[in-house]
Amino acid sequence: QVQLVESGGGLVQAGGSLRLSCVASGSIFINAMGWYRQAPGKQRELVITKSSDGRIDSADSVKGRFTISRDNAKNTVYLQMSSLRPEDTAVYYCNARVGGRVNGVHYWGQGTQVTVSS
Repeated sequence: QVQLVESGGGLVQAGGSLRLSCVASGSIFINAMGWYRQAPGKQRELVITKSSDGRIDSADSVKGRFTISRDNAKNTVYLQMSSLRPEDTAVYYCNARVGGRVNGVHYWGQGTQVTVSS
C-alpha cells in the first residue's frame, strides 16, 4: 500500500509561481512519482512524472515552465510551477506508480486545487 500526502495549491495570479509537494509512505518500491491534473469538464492528464531511473515525462504545455524534483529515498516529489496561466487551473493529483508503465499499479493523492487568475 502507498499513501500520498500532498501540500500546496491555492490561488495565484497569472505569471506567478507555486510549489506543490507530495510525500509517499509505504514499504513497496515506487517506480515513478509525479503529477496529473484535471480541469473542469476535461479528462485527467499528465503534467509531469519522474521515474526511479531518472526519466522525465511531461506535457508539452508545461515544458519550460514546470519542473519536477524527486527524492527517491524519501519517496518525495515536488512540482515547481512558474509562469502560470489561467489554463493551468485544475485539481492537481500526486501520483505514484508501482510496477511497469503498462501494467503497474497507480496510487493517487486526494488532489489539491490550483487556481490561476487573469
